[in-house]
Amino acid sequence: MTSDVSAFIKSNEFLDAIRKRRSIYALDKDVKASKEEITATIQEAIKLAPSAFNSQSARAIILFGKESEKLWGEGGIVEKAIRKVLPEGQSFDSTAKKLASFNAGVGTILFFEDRSVVEGLQKQFPLYADNFPVWSEHSTGIAQFAVWSALADINVGASLQHYNPLIDEDVRDTFDVPASWKLRAQMPFGNIAEAAGPKEFQPISERVRILG
Repeated sequence: MTSDVSAFIKSNEFLDAIRKRRSIYALDKDVKASKEEITATIQEAIKLAPSAFNSQSARAIILFGKESEKLWGEGGIVEKAIRKVLPEGQSFDSTAKKLASFNAGVGTILFFEDRSVVEGLQKQFPLYADNFPVWSEHSTGIAQFAVWSALADINVGASLQHYNPLIDEDVRDTFDVPASWKLRAQMPFGNIAEAAGPKEFQPISERVRILG
């Protein structure tokens, strides 16, 4: 890459935000952004995230404080679900530490896809019926990435977790989730107490081909 092109890439604010997005596991509650600013950032990112047929099927619930603790806290939803399937004799210690690290943040985003939207599109466009569930997964991934990057841009750390479907039923009951919303991911967030380590990349020449 020439120096001119390298400088051009480094000046791209969008790419800079993506560079800042990392899986942050060391969280605390000392965030500089306000609850309102964090909420608005999440809402705007989900609003702007593209989706197939402009379906806008992504849904989210933002949990702050005690509500987030219901998910990650000691004796909370995730711990109870994991203990039910934990093989006899296997230690829970490492999992407990992981859950405690999520609980140390200020909140959690629960990401869902609205199946009623997907089913409606399947009926409206039967030719593509088999594709809409796949495109729905694309949509939630894009929404998650958009939120994750937007939070990083305001110096709020996060990571993406997938304890679904183990926790689906308890999440639905605890947070009054509509029946058509399917849980896809959980994103604990908070202040970055410790930055992520260096990230290794595969050679981009092996991942992207250029023709012409």
